[in-house]
Amino acid sequence: MERYLARLYARVSIAWIVAAFIVAALLASTGAQAQDFITVASTTSTEQSGLFRHLLPEARKALGFDVRVVAVGTGQALDMGRRGDADVEFVHDKVAEEKFLAEGFGVKRYEVMYNDFMIVGPKDDPVGAKGRDVISALKKIAEKQSPFASRGDKSGTDAAEKRYWKMASIEPPKGGWYRETGSGMGPTLNAAAGMNAYALTDRGTWLSFKNRADLAILVEGDEKLFNQYGVMLVNPAKHPHVKKEMGQKFIDWLVSPAGQQAIAAYRIDGEQLFFPDYKP
Repeated sequence: MERYLARLYARVSIAWIVAAFIVAALLASTGAQAQDFITVASTTSTEQSGLFRHLLPEARKALGFDVRVVAVGTGQALDMGRRGDADVEFVHDKVAEEKFLAEGFGVKRYEVMYNDFMIVGPKDDPVGAKGRDVISALKKIAEKQSPFASRGDKSGTDAAEKRYWKMASIEPPKGGWYRETGSGMGPTLNAAAGMNAYALTDRGTWLSFKNRADLAILVEGDEKLFNQYGVMLVNPAKHPHVKKEMGQKFIDWLVSPAGQQAIAAYRIDGEQLFFPDYKP
């Protein structure tokens, strides 16, 4: 009997050890999986244009970990980095990005790609804005007080639009013909389509936008409409939990020949949305 009980206790002990080992392995695996991604704070234009749907599977295959994107306006994206809520910034407001670096929240800025802004509006163009001169177009819109849909969300596009109004020496009124949506590029274009209004948009979102109604491209080609995107690692000296190794690997892949080719390969109806632009 004693020998039987000894064998039973031995088997129970071994079973507990095996079970404990399995649980520990599962927990370790779950913990590893939980860490097997980075968070990228980016703009709505990169998300709503469809670029990330094309780009991130390629990054996953090359890097072996996931990239999770939080798409907000550039101002909000940079605030995420300031709070340590992101590992990488992928945005498009050079002035704000350089301020972010100067404050010590970013490590290094890489110019990764570009496209351009343009003004869209009613096909019949009631104010005669059509052409290559963005400042002249805004002056005509303001003079006629024709409806204009603005993002008003502190995004890179919103910052660019405000710079253009300042160049035109115009401060648009709050309300009336000038409507701030406080939302991303897609919803703002929807508002413009609903109001038959003018709006500033990035080319990438416009090409992927389906609800155009009576809107058409009216102003493009002005060198002032150049739209540069930058990518930065959030400074781990400010936020030690930043996944700096994986974050830097993602950045290195973006500016590598493979990443740049993946950016260039994204097209809609044969038209390229973003152009690779890394300069070492």
